[in-house]
Amino acid sequence: MKSDKIRSSKDSARREAALALAVAALSYLASEPDHLGGFLAATGIGPNELRNASREPDFLSGVLDHFSGNEALLIAFAQQQGINPLEIERARVALGGVWERDIP
Repeated sequence: MKSDKIRSSKDSARREAALALAVAALSYLASEPDHLGGFLAATGIGPNELRNASREPDFLSGVLDHFSGNEALLIAFAQQQGINPLEIERARVALGGVWERDIP
């Protein structure tokens, strides 16, 4: 039983860190008008809907997906955050919706 509590606590902490990274990624997009425009066009949501959407874990996972699909953006964000770009992929996994074979 104790092992399950530790695992659950680790998973929860990992998920919280992933959500925080996704929010940071969204903030980064907001500071880059050209990239933000492309993201909004790809998602189909308007700028006024961003605040509400940013509260949804699935949307935040989509933010990380967007970064994963744009290597230059991914690298620029990772450098700005001082992290390895693979951390974005790990965060995507922590948020779910990623096929296990896609895990780096």
